[in-house]
Amino acid sequence: MKGIVFTEFLELVEEKFGLEMVDKIIAQSDLPSNGVYTAIGTYDFSEMLSLLKNLSQQTKIAIDDLLLVYAEHFFNVLANEYPDLIKRYKDPLELLASIENHIHVEVQKIYPEAELPTFQIVEKTSDKLVMIYKSSRAMYSFGLGLMRKTFEHFDSRATITYEKLTSDGTEVKFSIVKTNG
Repeated sequence: MKGIVFTEFLELVEEKFGLEMVDKIIAQSDLPSNGVYTAIGTYDFSEMLSLLKNLSQQTKIAIDDLLLVYAEHFFNVLANEYPDLIKRYKDPLELLASIENHIHVEVQKIYPEAELPTFQIVEKTSDKLVMIYKSSRAMYSFGLGLMRKTFEHFDSRATITYEKLTSDGTEVKFSIVKTNG
């Protein structure tokens, strides 16, 4: 997993819970990296799981809820650091439908070793998008948070529902319907 995911996660933890919490979850996690990350480095996903698990235990906030909040933070990082990824789109559904064939292609150029989830488009209309998320990491809540933030970014609204196609969340079907108001 790319280091930017770790550095931004720890930045968010510090912002929301303080530096002491960052130190505490790093100490509890017994990380091969010792919690020292660079944005361009590559680290084992198990480190993120350990950090999330320990933050969840410390804060009594479910991991999925932590991932939702982190996704909103991470969207803002992407929008600020890589605005060209987003500004070519005029509509949130367009942007979400392009994840696999444009956004992830551009991310791979920046971070060649990044292991990204896949998104298969099942149905696309002007106001609806259905896609299948696949990832061995089962971070579909992170994806959900990014989707919600995408609509917020475009000052638009949607109903986003999901159905786990596998019990462990490695395959999830998202249904996104734009709403008025």
